Amino acid sequence: MEELKIALKVNDLDNVATIFANGITDGMDVEIRDKKGNKEEVKVIGDVPYGHKIAVKAISKGEQITKYGEEIGIATHDIKRGEYVHVHNLDSMRGRGDLEK
Repeated sequence: MEELKIALKVNDLDNVATIFANGITDGMDVEIRDKKGNKEEVKVIGDVPYGHKIAVKAISKGEQITKYGEEIGIATHDIKRGEYVHVHNLDSMRGRGDLEK
């Protein structure tokens, strides 16, 4: 039996889920779970390390990215459901001293 690959969506406001499995590669299926017990399967786009994020829905360029109910950044590109969300398509809103005037 194949090991179940899981991603957790912690807050209802979240549009990303955190991967809790090793060896997640492009095209694999993972099960997104939330605190209410809802489950949905999604095909992952990209290779995603343990503890990193995938989109639980399509996210448009310029849209806020929310994790744990908090805004963590803005999408710098359109992001597809299941796609790896990291520095290549996310501009962090925290610790950006280079943007201060």
